[in-house]
Amino acid sequence: MNSDILILDFGSQYTQLIARKIRECNVYCEIIPFRESIESIKAKNPKGIILSGGPASIHSEDAFKISDDIFNLNIPILGICYGMQLIADKFGGKVISANEHEYGEAKLCFNDDCDLFHNIENNNTVWMSHADRLENLPNGFRAIAHSDNSPFCAIANDDDKIYAIQFHPEVSHSVDGAKMLENFALDICNVNANWTSHSFIDKEIKNIKEKVGDKKVICALSGGVDSSVVAVLLNKAIGKQLICVFVDNGLLRKGEVKQVEKTFANLDIDLITVDAKELFLEKLKDISDPEQKRKIIGHTFIDIFDKESSKHNDISFLAQGTLYPDVIESVSLKGPSKTIKSHHNVGGLPENMKLDLIEPLRELFKDEVRKIGLELNMPKAIINRQPFPGPGLAIRIMGAITNNGLFLLQEADAIVLEEIKKYNLYDKIWQSFAVLLNVNSVGVMGDNRTYENCVCVRIVESTDGMTANFSRIDYEVLNSISKRIINEVSGINRVVYDISSKPPATIEWE
Repeated sequence: MNSDILILDFGSQYTQLIARKIRECNVYCEIIPFRESIESIKAKNPKGIILSGGPASIHSEDAFKISDDIFNLNIPILGICYGMQLIADKFGGKVISANEHEYGEAKLCFNDDCDLFHNIENNNTVWMSHADRLENLPNGFRAIAHSDNSPFCAIANDDDKIYAIQFHPEVSHSVDGAKMLENFALDICNVNANWTSHSFIDKEIKNIKEKVGDKKVICALSGGVDSSVVAVLLNKAIGKQLICVFVDNGLLRKGEVKQVEKTFANLDIDLITVDAKELFLEKLKDISDPEQKRKIIGHTFIDIFDKESSKHNDISFLAQGTLYPDVIESVSLKGPSKTIKSHHNVGGLPENMKLDLIEPLRELFKDEVRKIGLELNMPKAIINRQPFPGPGLAIRIMGAITNNGLFLLQEADAIVLEEIKKYNLYDKIWQSFAVLLNVNSVGVMGDNRTYENCVCVRIVESTDGMTANFSRIDYEVLNSISKRIINEVSGINRVVYDISSKPPATIEWE
């Protein structure tokens, strides 16, 4: 399938957000490494190219560069942040290290009319994140906007349809950033808006059929929206060639096993449940390092799936619900982005795994997956289910995992969810859960001194999981959660609330 818009990735943590905003315009786009050969780029027949941001400086000895041939394709190009500096450097502009770095919100003031800013009000709020800035215009370009610290915040070469901007239009903090990307894709590149959830489903079903052939696929189910959508998609594509396996690793929420089994019975999809609680807890015994936890869990899952697949004939593939936030935080396969943490289904997989992977949702965000679930007529109770990490409660328990710690967290976490649902907040927030800190503090219950554990409540609002704000939850709700946990869960005498956003924190604690 040809890509209408190609995004060359220079390592920005937000590269996939560019793709997400373009897709919201019903335009198909693809992220490729900045190193991609010009022959490969031509073969994709793009109608436009976007150069992403990135952590490097154009002045670095190992600065990322692209082939000059890209600028000879006679198609529109948009450079964002590092992409702007790359364009400026290519065409003779001067990029310097700014005395005052710009991080956060800034006001974008237009110098002149430009198709990129069509139907966008002047003095607009945008999101900056840069240490270098453009000092002198490159040849053939004009300044179309500025900010307080960037005299050339946006530039354009109208003849060649090359545009460059210093800010990040892809993040939600840039008020009309999505409209700018839409202007680039639809008006400047003249792309037809015909890529939808329906077309994605048709394409993936075709890809799955071609890849699997007459073999069988074992699908790793968690009961969450991601793996559930994968299972339904695979069921549509290959039917009885699909074998769904749900592993009870002992790290699940209270009552989750029965809930998952009921869900897939209602979907009329056969499910094999493997009780592996003792195996996981034995392997995780005395393990405190979160990266080690993730890798142990990932390897153990694969061992179980390899063992389960040996009971069936012709199983050659493992399907799982990996999403892009998992990938971007684990390891960059598209470009040079920085590793944040590995995920058990990405960085935690062993190199000698016997099964080939099928990950149809790997390039999507959670909200896109939910739209696909709706298109597949899946129950809303599944589609709207809050995210739950693959490693489960292992990364919500600080330090070593014990049976008592798991019990405390399961009980506290169940109360958080019950209260959030009671106050009709469950579908209005992104994620709500408890974290066991494994830190004891002094308390008083009745006339007795206690020295017991502390639980942190984490409630965040987000649209894609890449950025998130802590929820300004009503004190009445927090008070109810705190009272219930302390009164009902013996062994916890303190509840705190996490008010950090992502970035700089991540949503999960480990």
